[in-house]
Formats: sequence, structure tokens, C-alpha cells
Amino acid sequence: MTPDPTAPPRPFRWSLSRQGGAAEARLGALTDGTGPARLWHLPELTECTGKVLARSRAADLCFLGRSLDSMYDLLSGALEGAAWPGRLLRLPLSARRATRYAEPLRARFREHLAAVGLEPYALARRRRPLAVVDVVHSGSSFDTLHRELAAWIEESREPWAVIRRKLRYVGVTVRGRTSPNHPRWQQSEASAGWVRTLPAGHVVNVSLAWPAWSWYGNEQPKLHGTFPAARWFDEDAAEPWHHAQLPESLAESLALVAAGRTRTVREQLVRTLAAEPGFADREVRALAGALRGRSR
Repeated sequence: MTPDPTAPPRPFRWSLSRQGGAAEARLGALTDGTGPARLWHLPELTECTGKVLARSRAADLCFLGRSLDSMYDLLSGALEGAAWPGRLLRLPLSARRATRYAEPLRARFREHLAAVGLEPYALARRRRPLAVVDVVHSGSSFDTLHRELAAWIEESREPWAVIRRKLRYVGVTVRGRTSPNHPRWQQSEASAGWVRTLPAGHVVNVSLAWPAWSWYGNEQPKLHGTFPAARWFDEDAAEPWHHAQLPESLAESLALVAAGRTRTVREQLVRTLAAEPGFADREVRALAGALRGRSR
């Protein structure tokens, strides 16, 4: 797939698989000097990924920020060539502060939303649901995104009754107590209001143990830098970011794509899907069938 020339500049990221018809990047010597990637988190990542697929009801997935790039890479390999009509999308913005952007940042934010199908006109007319996925602590990134999207929908007068059935949010949270009294981000004062406007089951969580959650959210070397609002108009925003940890980061991403291509990972994804209540959904069963077919 070629980049959309109408989309605003965003951080450059090498295409590491052929998922969705993309051409694999030629990396040359960018990974020279690195040893085998240590995928200590792969088993938990695979289980978490299967749960995200199931709890999103096999929706198109839009990964917000950089935290879950590893999940994007794993799925890019697992779904490469699979007969699945869904899409994997990336919205690599940093929107952690729950804020209202002033013009022209607001207009640029909407351009980024539109580039991944989160534009009211497109949402109202899309055939498949779209789930925004991110590592979540307080939920402020989801709050910021949804507040702007809700304002845009109201201004455009697109039918919220239709859009609310297409839109989903999946938060990857730190594994904690399972008690119903345990605080959850979607019950906070900032989030509870808009969460209640969506159908039941359209805002869900998948938990990760702290070491893996912290690795993805805080410690893992990334292929590109953060992309906060202060950088949205930088002329060099879309240039490759060459940094000391790039070879290590690229090696890990490539190893995750390769792991996703393996029968072992695909079958584990199918087992996780089958163990979830969402497996009763026709779309989830179809996705499991696509993964099974690809793993033979």
C-alpha cells in the first residue's frame, strides 16, 4: 500500500511485513551489529493480542501512539496473507493530556483522525467497526481523542446513533485485582460520561502483568520518537529517526513480525480467541478461520 498523499506528515516507520498489500522495506545495514532479539514477552503478548482481537469483536484495529507497536508487528506477521477483510492502522500521536486543542492544532488533529478513518462522514458509512487500542493508565489519551471526535460529529451533523455502533475502544491495562470495587479508568470522572454514550461492550480492557505493560509503555526502545502536538507542524516530522537504539528496536520489531508468521503463534491466537466469550460472534469465528487457514 502506498502512503496517502493527502494525509498530514507523521513519524516515519519502516514497513516490516506485506500485510495489507504493503511492500516490505529494504533495511540494508540498519540492523547490523545486533544479536538475536530477546522476545521474553512474546507469550504474554500473544495472549493479550488474541484477547484484543476477541474483545474488539474482530474490528479493524487502530493503534494509538507507539506503546503497542509490538502488537501491531505481531499481527502484521500473523495476518500476512490471511483471508481477513479487516485492517491494521496506526495513529502515532501523543495525546496523553486531556485537553482541548486550539486552532490550528485542532484542524491538524482532525486531519490525523481522518487519515485512519476516524472522520465522522467515514465512520457513519464504514461497513466494519473500528476499535482504537492503546496502553492505558488513566485513560487521558482516549478522553482527548473521543472529546474531539464527539465535537466533530456534532458539528458535522453525522448520525451519532449510527457511528456509536461502529466505534470501539480497547484499553490494555496493568493486571490488578478482579474485584468489582477495583478502580478502572472508564469509571473515572473524565471518562465515565462519554463511555456511557457507547453501547455495552464497546469499551473494554485487556490486562497485562506489570513487567510487560511497563516494557511497552515506558521502557521499550521505539522506531521513532514521540509525536506530541508541539511537533505536528514540524517540517521534518516524517523523516526517519536514526538513533543509537534503532538497530535494537528494528531487530525486535522484525523478530515479532517473524514470530507472527509462525504456526505456533497463529495457533495460540486461535486458542485465545476460542476461549473468549466473544468467540460466539460470527466475525471473531471468521478471523479464527482465517488464522487457521494461514497456519496450515
